[in-house]
Amino acid sequence: MSDKKPDLKSIQKVLSSDLKKSPSLPPVHLWKPEFSGDLDIQITRDGHWIHEGGEIKRPAMVTLFSTILWREGDRYFLVTPVEKVGIQVEDVPFFFTGLEVRQVEQGQELVFTSSTDDVVIASAEHPLRVATDPDTGEPSPYLMVRYGMEGRLSRNVFYQLAALAEERDGVFGVESCGEWFKIG
Repeated sequence: MSDKKPDLKSIQKVLSSDLKKSPSLPPVHLWKPEFSGDLDIQITRDGHWIHEGGEIKRPAMVTLFSTILWREGDRYFLVTPVEKVGIQVEDVPFFFTGLEVRQVEQGQELVFTSSTDDVVIASAEHPLRVATDPDTGEPSPYLMVRYGMEGRLSRNVFYQLAALAEERDGVFGVESCGEWFKIG
């Protein structure tokens, strides 16, 4: 580990120079830099990115940073080819704000869009799940995004999903890409 304290500008510099050239996700899973320390960044439960107490207001920057998120165990990191910095995540790092229902030849597809412009289709690879708070009974719906990281569905998106639900054998759920997901 170097003595240099990690900072947001060094990560932004690497991203701006190398990764912005390609529209696809960077190969974070291939990068193995040494841990550089923690940054004062937090992703809130509703998808806001906070740096040193203030919200990062540039959506393009947040979207860019979201492409280099990595999870190891219960910890989250921003990873570049040369740096790996720890960040805090209140619940999960992604927050879904949009839902589109598509009818395709194979059946229905549920297409979710996150606040960081990720587009994820619920499927076997990207399952939906609903956790229920044992104290309040409140449901929290999640969708697998990538690298073991999930996104939480906004209340509005969950209501849209609930409106699509069907009952099968006493269980309410939705279908996407031939998979059945229990939601209630």
